[in-house]
Amino acid sequence: MSAATVRTGRGKRFAADGARGDVELYIDGSKPLTMESVAAVEAVCAAAESNQATTVLAVHVTGTPGKDWTHGLDVALVSKWERSLRRLERLGVTTVAVASGDCGGLALDVLLATDYRIATPDIRLSLLVDGEATWPGMAIFRLAQQSGGTRLRRAILFGAHLDAAESVDLGLVDELTDHPAMALTAAAEMVSGLSGKELAVRRQLMFEAPTTSFEDALGRHLAACDRALRRSAATGAQ
Repeated sequence: MSAATVRTGRGKRFAADGARGDVELYIDGSKPLTMESVAAVEAVCAAAESNQATTVLAVHVTGTPGKDWTHGLDVALVSKWERSLRRLERLGVTTVAVASGDCGGLALDVLLATDYRIATPDIRLSLLVDGEATWPGMAIFRLAQQSGGTRLRRAILFGAHLDAAESVDLGLVDELTDHPAMALTAAAEMVSGLSGKELAVRRQLMFEAPTTSFEDALGRHLAACDRALRRSAATGAQ
């Protein structure tokens, strides 16, 4: 099996009130990054974007690579991978990760690009060490952005593992459970009435908040408020 695999027709088990997940992404972090990995992420994004009924995309992640994981890797491929993750991160659907065991490499990259994260109690997150230091990929950026660089100093600088309790405390994991399938169903029910396009707008506002001044942010938030009021008025007039 390749590092990233798209499977279809499996999501009906967690469908709820129109929240569908007929396409799911499986990431094996123990495998090296390849063009097939990029293609799988791009394919699942395209499938989610093209199916209007899809409101939830489930992403299953686990595994961390061995010592020689950078063998044959080049910056061009890394760039393509990071761009595919950015597309996943901006999808107009709710992305829900289900993580288990050791998660590093591609598994950690994808986990950090999702909206809601479910994990089993044996979860352990870690940045990879490549020879002289940790791998300087965008996982460092997302870790620092989402939880604050100072609290993650040991993980970012020295590759220290983050266990289940630390991952929840830092907000990197939302829920620990021994029954991930049930938690996935509950997550689908939680977001079933939400608009994927509107969620994407809120997500972007959240991303921009740490680096945007109040004056610059105000216009964007007011525009979003205006759009929400127009949508509400249009719905009420029907």
